[in-house]
Amino acid sequence: MDSFDFTVDGHSVAARKGQTILETALAAGIYIPHICSHENLHPAGSCRLCMVEIEGRDGVWAACTTDAEADMKVTIHGEKADKVRNLSLALLFSTHPEECVGCPKYLKCQLQALSQYINPSNAGIRRRNNMVAADTRNPLMLHEMVRCILCGRCVRVCEDVRDVGALKFEKVDGNLRVVLDGKTMEEAGCQFCGACVEVCPTGSIRDQVNIFNFEKPRNEALVPCRSRCPAGVDIPRYIRFAKQGNFSAAAAVVREKAIFADMLGYICSHPCELDCKRRFLNEAVSIRNIKKYACSQADDSWKQRINRKKETGKKAAVIGAGPAGMTAAYYLRKSGHGVTVFEEQENLGGTVRYGIPEYRLPHEVIKKEASILHEMGVIIKTNVKVTSIDELLQQGFDAVCIALGTGQGVKLPIAGNDARGVLLNTEFLRKAAKHEKITLGKKVIVLGGGNVACDCAGMALRLGAAEVHMACLESREAIPASPEELEAVESEGVTVHPALTFDRIEINADGTVKGVIAARVKSFTFDENRRAIIEKEAGSETLLEGDTVIFAVGQRPDIPIGFPVELKRGNLIAVNDQYLTSRKGVFAAGDVVSGTASVVQAIAEARKAAACIDVYLGGDGVMDDDFAPIQEPDGVIGKTDGIAGLIRQKPRNGLAGIYSETETQCETRRCLQCDLRLQLAPQKFWSDYAIT
Repeated sequence: MDSFDFTVDGHSVAARKGQTILETALAAGIYIPHICSHENLHPAGSCRLCMVEIEGRDGVWAACTTDAEADMKVTIHGEKADKVRNLSLALLFSTHPEECVGCPKYLKCQLQALSQYINPSNAGIRRRNNMVAADTRNPLMLHEMVRCILCGRCVRVCEDVRDVGALKFEKVDGNLRVVLDGKTMEEAGCQFCGACVEVCPTGSIRDQVNIFNFEKPRNEALVPCRSRCPAGVDIPRYIRFAKQGNFSAAAAVVREKAIFADMLGYICSHPCELDCKRRFLNEAVSIRNIKKYACSQADDSWKQRINRKKETGKKAAVIGAGPAGMTAAYYLRKSGHGVTVFEEQENLGGTVRYGIPEYRLPHEVIKKEASILHEMGVIIKTNVKVTSIDELLQQGFDAVCIALGTGQGVKLPIAGNDARGVLLNTEFLRKAAKHEKITLGKKVIVLGGGNVACDCAGMALRLGAAEVHMACLESREAIPASPEELEAVESEGVTVHPALTFDRIEINADGTVKGVIAARVKSFTFDENRRAIIEKEAGSETLLEGDTVIFAVGQRPDIPIGFPVELKRGNLIAVNDQYLTSRKGVFAAGDVVSGTASVVQAIAEARKAAACIDVYLGGDGVMDDDFAPIQEPDGVIGKTDGIAGLIRQKPRNGLAGIYSETETQCETRRCLQCDLRLQLAPQKFWSDYAIT
């Protein structure tokens, strides 16, 4: 008989052959005290807290190592069992710090919870000081032996579950302790997986401060790259596929949340890397470059798994074919609605086509991504500037999504900003993308410190400028451009001038630009209207000489008069939490709502907006796709020699470059697979059970 019933404190419990008393009782919601046991570990029976009495048998029995049997009658709180349990807990506390309030594990400690449940008497138990200095050699985890109760969970999970064996029991100065199985982290082979932290019941081994943000839910906190991604891409999953050489599956994982994965491989702002746990060892995993290579090698088999819904007869118009507009169009079309995209320019892509230089994002990549919309049956109307929402609605559209982006450049309100030789970032990059003639001097000054400023600087060099300077308000440490973009333009010869404020543009007698009068910034803040309040360094005014000035200090949407929707500061469109504007049936998404952000954020917000529009049109709002195979990560990671010292790979041609397969594989091995911690059961307390 494989299944049977038995009783625990009079409660009937169902069990199968080979299951222990403890696991069946806990599964049934009946609490039996324990601490060395853990759902993912083989029973040890060492703590003696789970002792029970069994009718017809003498003595007490460890519930974690005793198999349940048919008709067995188990008593948790018999006199003998409680006596052993009380003594065992008192012995555990004999070497443990008495003060709980100051402990980082306070109110989350299983030992503390047990003491509340059992309330042991320490009479007759001599306290022993366990004064051992904390081991701080691990940059990701702190080991405080003073809190250790020798339950062995950390040693067992490292050996039995991870197959690493970096920890062991060893007698030190006559006392048994948990130590590294080697003189150094490298010699011990620690893989920094955090499994030991996850199972430690007392906080003896715990994450170093600021590694994770535990104000977030556990599944988000423990996988910071995934939770930081605006689109929610399952980053560890696609890195594992890439590590296996299954690049089509890796790219498909990205497309499940961000349909235009190939584009993102080139220009994603990769906020995921800012939270990568690996950065505390040396540098973050180059997540974007892994994605870039995977997409370059992937096939189109994912398209066969697009979850196309039945035609609804509803029609939606999308204004703008940038990343947000293209994304909204895709998801609305797959939801069964007729979709028409109106784009002012002759090609799809918006900002990524006309605002990002082709040397960074090849136009062929954008064209390939745009073909997805054509294949889906989206009607594309280019060279069409929509000036009236009412006219669109009169054409029979049931919903409109405004995704215009922020295509209008902004000039600083300083004297000389209309001189000959003064250019705007958006117009400059747009003309360059169209290969139109641009009159550019030999010495170019780009005002601004963001990624767009870097693009302007890089493009100016490629258009023949002999000297290019970037000047911005922020200090070197606070420059808003990503470090790698800044590094790229500097390596090409761009000179960066941080912490400068600009008084005016100096003009020659013939009306051309002579340069920019700038001063050093001592400090600056923003008032309630986001206007900069700047304190200059006295006597620091100087002339930055140049014959061309490019303003790259921001962009804003260009909203036609015929768009009767409520606007907010910066000419941005106001929407509610359903992305609905002040006009019924008219929605908005992307930079036109948030202001200039990132491509991945625009894609993420447009996907959410499409879900809301789908609901408005009578759909269920479900946008999910399953493009990639199911993946069951193997928690048995083994040892990767020298994992702590593995160096981040850099593409040979900077931002424009792409990894080789060898470099990609090297980079995937640097991933610490943080999500494997989620395979380990979260710690439970007696209050989590129905019967205690």
